[in-house]
Amino acid sequence: MSIIRRVLLIGAALFLACAGHAATQTYKGVLSGAAEVPANTSTGAGSVVVTYATSHVLTITASFSGLTGPSTAAHIHCCADTASNAPVATQTPSFSGFPLGVTSGTYTNSFDLAQSASFNAAFVTAHGGTIGSAEAALLAGFATGTAYFDIHTTVFPGGEIRAQLPRDIFLDGFEGP
Repeated sequence: MSIIRRVLLIGAALFLACAGHAATQTYKGVLSGAAEVPANTSTGAGSVVVTYATSHVLTITASFSGLTGPSTAAHIHCCADTASNAPVATQTPSFSGFPLGVTSGTYTNSFDLAQSASFNAAFVTAHGGTIGSAEAALLAGFATGTAYFDIHTTVFPGGEIRAQLPRDIFLDGFEGP
């Protein structure tokens, strides 16, 4: 096989591998009270990974511990910078299946962003009135780093620990072990 042909085949394989990565976008953050607005003194901590697939599937994996009070809600807010608060974009009052009434836990769930049940109705109304426009607004929030994951508790009803969700280009396309 000629060197030119080998180079072309390797180039095509790399192109296809990169194109496959574009179908999944990954966002991750570290949950802390210091990230809340206003910041608080919570000893709670955690991490969250949010993955969006072009098939409209949003998967959330989170772990947390050390909350000062029992959890009352968790959801994604959009769209605000790190110095501001934003309305809830996703399910209210909390993600379905999120562990409530605990100070530590883990959570994994997937949502179909083509379904109205995945969104806060007020977010849909404020962003064009359709599920498609709400999904586009949420994706824009992820793309600009203005979406964040928040866990609320009885001690901090406005939010105890928060993580902005910047895109992690190193995890894009990663499907795990």
